[in-house]
Amino acid sequence: MSRNTELSYEERRRIRKEWLQRDCNKANSEQGQLEGYDCLECLNRGFIHTIHEGSIVVRECQCSAIRADMRRISDSGLSGLLNSCTFDSFQTPDRWHQHMKSLALRFVDDATDGKWFYAGGQIGSGKTHLCTAIVGKFLHSGKAARYMLWRDYAVQIKASVNDAAEYSGLINPLKFVDVLYIDDLFKTGTGKAPTPADVNIAFEILNHRYINRQLITILSSEWGINDLLDIDEAVGSRIYERTREYCLYIGRDKSRNWRLREVNC
Repeated sequence: MSRNTELSYEERRRIRKEWLQRDCNKANSEQGQLEGYDCLECLNRGFIHTIHEGSIVVRECQCSAIRADMRRISDSGLSGLLNSCTFDSFQTPDRWHQHMKSLALRFVDDATDGKWFYAGGQIGSGKTHLCTAIVGKFLHSGKAARYMLWRDYAVQIKASVNDAAEYSGLINPLKFVDVLYIDDLFKTGTGKAPTPADVNIAFEILNHRYINRQLITILSSEWGINDLLDIDEAVGSRIYERTREYCLYIGRDKSRNWRLREVNC
């Protein structure tokens, strides 16, 4: 009597499953080359092999969302401030601080249909802290963001005005990014008014964002809205219209400058 050496369907299926699992485990044991975050699940490959309906398939690792978040933070230009400038760390000992924080938090939930946020007035009053906290919320919700320190960046843009490619490379990211934070808008030397070139740059950036209502814009400045209207009505009126619901002005008062609070002279 001859022995039947044929394997049953279930045995063949079991063996194939074991082979697939072995190959899958081997692929998942390979070390990846991604940097910036150490993931124990994918070993820094960014993807994981798994078995689905009898085949090995690849799925994106959960760390990809973390890495994307880190890239957005790095690209924003705010990576040095985001950890320290949060809503939790924004102190509110006075009513005007409480109003600032309350309005900023409301803006995060309501930044739709072309609404912008503006914080103007007293130096050292927490404007940059609060605006950075707003940007942080949007970054962690998946939006791309850019930080523009006006005085530094405007100088670069003005210097490139005769080089079309360089000029576009500097200004277009500010025009098109999901969230733009302009810090110290129209900051100049003491007593100096913004130049026509400054105004032209501000208009080009802000007019594009004014027309494209889905783009979120956050601005801080030492100037009040009326000052901006005096500098240039076209720029000032656009800012006024978009920030009407979310416009802060902290009156000039050195006692509101937190940078001076611990100084004993």
